[in-house]
Amino acid sequence: MTLGGGASGRPFTPPSTDDVALVLHTSGSTGRPKRVPLSHANLSISAGNIARHYALGPDDVAMCVMPLFHVHGLVASTLATLGSGGTVVVPAKFNPLSFWRVARDHGMTWYSAVPTLHQLLLARAADPGSRRPAGAEKLRFIRSCSAALPPRVMHALETAFGAPVLEAYGMTEAAHQMASNPLPPADRKPGSVGRGAAVQIGIMDPAGTLAPQGHHGEVVIKGPNVITGYENNPAANAVSFVNGWFRTGDRGYLDPDGYLHLVARIKELINRGGEKISPREIDEVLLAHPAVAEAVCFGVPHGTWGEEVEAAVVLREGANATEDELIAYCRERFADYKRPKHIHVTKAIPRTATGKVQRGVVARTYTPSAS
Repeated sequence: MTLGGGASGRPFTPPSTDDVALVLHTSGSTGRPKRVPLSHANLSISAGNIARHYALGPDDVAMCVMPLFHVHGLVASTLATLGSGGTVVVPAKFNPLSFWRVARDHGMTWYSAVPTLHQLLLARAADPGSRRPAGAEKLRFIRSCSAALPPRVMHALETAFGAPVLEAYGMTEAAHQMASNPLPPADRKPGSVGRGAAVQIGIMDPAGTLAPQGHHGEVVIKGPNVITGYENNPAANAVSFVNGWFRTGDRGYLDPDGYLHLVARIKELINRGGEKISPREIDEVLLAHPAVAEAVCFGVPHGTWGEEVEAAVVLREGANATEDELIAYCRERFADYKRPKHIHVTKAIPRTATGKVQRGVVARTYTPSAS
């Protein structure tokens, strides 16, 4: 079919669902970024999945605080809301000081963000136990995605803002959402990214065989929102697709209820003398320390063990804790091989433009010496 081409007079052929709508880059968190061609079908199916999963409708007002060059803000906050007839509010930039005023002025019903932005809002929240901020009255739910949400932060958000927090799991190659915790009254599980949201999720062993429930392995996905290949990258395609499944590069497991629990990026697992250590496990223990606001664990080269465990932390405002105190805290909670041997107390942890921590960058930033 052709349509009139306007002033030029040239015929216009509408795109098909399989045509590429846009090309994005992966974050490159464990290697060189790859080009991801997302079709019109990938985007529209993903946006529809998100709208149905969260029961979005014409009365919903989403605050888009994620950048629109990233699938999180583009697909979840924007396309899913517009596709379901709702309203999208896009501030010029994220500002925790004016966030709730804008939410009140526009009647915000939900927003989605990375944990970093949630924590910035929490840092400026009223004292625990006081009423939620003006602007949160219509809030149906809070969504968190694109990085791991510590359970402590999830509970603090729900207490401060009076709405359920739903952690989700997404990536560029799936046009964003793959799994999410459900709306109440269904269970939302702290530390889990929920069940597959109209996307098949499996756990695969190194031989390419799907593992039974409860077994750890690589998370693989399948669905019409998933790309069929990277652009001009046959080498990446050869290793990323196995028997119709896309390999995410994440290690995790499915619990008896079908909820997915992520352990680590496979390339970020620390191999200390043959022992595989999940950095996220160390992060969560450090975050439970009352003085710690942010924590990132990473591996550094070691002459004997291959890799050694270290971490970087940001302290809460007004709190004090020395490296020795934090190491002693970890000594009580970890076997020796898991315990960080150095903990760098710093004012800020480097992140990407979307708020994602890249452990390799953090390791290089602090350039710890191998012993």
